[in-house]
Amino acid sequence: MKYFPVPFLLLFLLTACSKKESKQYTIGFSQCTGADNWRKTMQESMYRELSFSPEINFVMTDAGGQSEKQITQIEELIKQNVDLLIVSPNEAEPITPVVEKAYQNGIPVIILDRRTNSDQYTAYVGANNVEVGQIAGAYSNTLLKGNGKVIEISEKPGSSADIDRHKGFMENISRFPGIHLVAKLDGDWDKYSFEGPLTKLLKTNTDIDVIFCQNDRRALAAFKVCKNLGLEKKIRLIGVDGLTGANGGIDLVDKGILNATILYPTGGEEAIRTAIAILQKKPFKRENRLQITMIDSTNVRIMKLQSEKLVAQEQDIERRQEKIEEQRAISENQSIVIYTVSITLALALIFGAISFYSLRENRKINRRLEVQNHEISDQKNQIEQLAQSAEIENEAKLKFFTNISHEFRTPLTLILAPVEDILASEKIRDPLIKQELSLIRKNTLRLLRLVTQLMDFRKLGSHRMQVRAGEHNLVAFVKDSMVAFERIASKHKIDFQLITSEAEMMVWFDATMLDKVIFNLLSNAFKFTPDKGRVYLYLKTTSPDKVEITVEDNGIGMTESEVAHVFEVFYQAESNYKSLGSGLGLALSKELISLHQGTISVRSQPNKETAFTIELPLGNSHFQTDELRNEQVDDFSMVQNFELNEEIAPANLSAIGDMAVREQSVLIIEDNHDLVRLLEQKLQTSYQIFVANDGEEGLRLAFEHIPDLIVCDVMLPKKDGLSVASILKSDFRTSHIPVILLTARTTTEQQIEGIQTGVDAYITKPFNLLHVQEMIKTLLKNRSLLREHYTSELPTSPGTNPNKLDKKFITQFTAYIEEHYDNSELSVEDIGKDLGMSRVQLYRKVKALLGMSVNEYMQQVRLNKAKFLLRRDDLTVADIAYKVGFSSPTYFSTAFKGKYNQTPMEYKKS
Repeated sequence: MKYFPVPFLLLFLLTACSKKESKQYTIGFSQCTGADNWRKTMQESMYRELSFSPEINFVMTDAGGQSEKQITQIEELIKQNVDLLIVSPNEAEPITPVVEKAYQNGIPVIILDRRTNSDQYTAYVGANNVEVGQIAGAYSNTLLKGNGKVIEISEKPGSSADIDRHKGFMENISRFPGIHLVAKLDGDWDKYSFEGPLTKLLKTNTDIDVIFCQNDRRALAAFKVCKNLGLEKKIRLIGVDGLTGANGGIDLVDKGILNATILYPTGGEEAIRTAIAILQKKPFKRENRLQITMIDSTNVRIMKLQSEKLVAQEQDIERRQEKIEEQRAISENQSIVIYTVSITLALALIFGAISFYSLRENRKINRRLEVQNHEISDQKNQIEQLAQSAEIENEAKLKFFTNISHEFRTPLTLILAPVEDILASEKIRDPLIKQELSLIRKNTLRLLRLVTQLMDFRKLGSHRMQVRAGEHNLVAFVKDSMVAFERIASKHKIDFQLITSEAEMMVWFDATMLDKVIFNLLSNAFKFTPDKGRVYLYLKTTSPDKVEITVEDNGIGMTESEVAHVFEVFYQAESNYKSLGSGLGLALSKELISLHQGTISVRSQPNKETAFTIELPLGNSHFQTDELRNEQVDDFSMVQNFELNEEIAPANLSAIGDMAVREQSVLIIEDNHDLVRLLEQKLQTSYQIFVANDGEEGLRLAFEHIPDLIVCDVMLPKKDGLSVASILKSDFRTSHIPVILLTARTTTEQQIEGIQTGVDAYITKPFNLLHVQEMIKTLLKNRSLLREHYTSELPTSPGTNPNKLDKKFITQFTAYIEEHYDNSELSVEDIGKDLGMSRVQLYRKVKALLGMSVNEYMQQVRLNKAKFLLRRDDLTVADIAYKVGFSSPTYFSTAFKGKYNQTPMEYKKS
């Protein structure tokens, strides 16, 4: 079976079904001018032309001769964002601003029939009203043979049609001295009538020969006035418009009521054709003049017959269009049916092909599945064998894990016992020795606690940890657990309270296990709560069979993702800038609470609060019989309490070494307080020490104090040590400072990464303190040798092996001094401002690199310049003093003698 015809069939159907969508346009038309029958004629011609363009949406408004209403309608069309605007104004002046607004908004504007007072339009369609007046004047002369009196009846006063027609009429009759314009009467369609003034004028002037009316409607009204006065045979009438139909201009001429009418086309068809050309980006004429014709008794019959025939043709066209629309609707319905049937047939063919193909594929798949089932069965047997082997190996690993944990406890005990004996001895009086022994004891207890947690996890994993639950007073138990943390709370001014409404809560639980849980929660709460924060414990009975313990703090909090993983083994939140320890505490706490058939949950908001809630069932029915014990609580919290209460008191620094002012300073950036104390203790006898506990604080202190050397840990909160080192080495204020990185990251790749930041030394933990001290001395000594090289000759230039940024700084600094040394008012503040540094930063940077202050360097440069100038005979000592920037010759002589052991004059003579 072949399937290739299906795509071709689909392609054919898609091509046949697709319809070319013409772009839709909206044309807005605002009409205000003309009589009702004239406006109707214009609209019919527009709609007739629009019938050939179904994509045009035509929106028409009629103001009925009211200019204010037309302005409002045009504003509304602008808001509707029409694509093109056609305006047929009645009055030019009031309509002009709103037409200009539409044009300036980017809407093409076509002015129809009467003009506005502006040239801001896209196209104009209409007859020449001046020419209308000229034709009327010429015809009047023909009737009067050069002598007679004429009355003119205008359109709306002030309209462009009225002005232009009157102008053309006067231009023509002014050439015939015998023809006189007796009066020009104004009319405004239906607002007021001119019959009264005309009657009065005809009674006064009985020798009127011609009345020129600017439209046929006024001409008919004038005829009625003449007939009432019996002058209809004497006075000849001329009208304008020449509309078809009853009482139209052509009909009135045919009846003999008017002597002539001037055919004035509406321009509706021409306006629509021009609009479509503009919208379709086709060429168009900006000025479209319509032809006008004089109709009198000589040609009225022909014009009337042509008009009637044209009307009949238009009606016939309309009937044909209706039929075409009916056929089009039928054709569209038939097309839809054909398309639907074709698509259905195509889909049936496609589905049939797919079904056949699926059937063949299913048979192939079934055969493959049978083969795979045999393979899976064989693999399952292999996996079972591997699982048994893995279980045996895992048991061996766990056994080794347990044994090694036990082995750790023995040496830890052997370390802890002698240290405690030595600390208890009265023979140890040196505060430094006591501080170091206390540090040993504290970290031994910490390591012992970690080993205990590891062993607990081993028991949980092997299901050998059994609950020994007894009935205890939970309130008293929690109070006892809180004692271990009261000293820390007092030291850091943390509000530490137990909040409960009950003095006694008798609950069944394993006291040893619950103490470990509460200790872990409180330890974390204090670790992440800032000074003057709060840590609250809440105890309450939530239901008749449940009790709730909540540990709440207002520390740094956790994100939603951290909360989701916080009880996972070895998980440590990345946003927590303090060490979380091993990551075992919370996971172990959850397992211990689960052994009590309870739950532990957490809610937290970053930088607001964190609350851990433990829910324990009341009674003992949830425990097995062998899990129940009714015995006294042991001293279960010794390890934890010792570790927490162990506050290493700082040694009495006044008794350590010579505390005289130290010239060199060292900045220590380390978040482990014990390590900071140890380094500070060893270094403070020789250096001034600054301490920062995180990367951001370290950068701030480095820029503020410009120390001689920086010791920085790699794993730091807020900003790690590698980033800190990179920033320090790329900033010319601190680029000269030697940096030592301390880290527990010992792999070669990690050390290379550290060295690539530009640090001067990379020391791994654990380290030898003597090695660190000697490294600091060596780096400072090398910096001193480099400084001596810089200052061996003045003015200086960078020598060998300096930091690139140090080279740049020295070059900038010396160039600046060379350029401004002759300015006696030059100050350190001015130099620092121009170099982008503070006064203190500039002083320390120059001191570190050149071994002298900024003022000392400037004076040496000035004296060197003066020494050279003293060799010249054309300068006096005073001239040289001022030339090199000294404020007075006396001061210059004193400084010169102090450096060269002779006065400037003695040097000049020698």
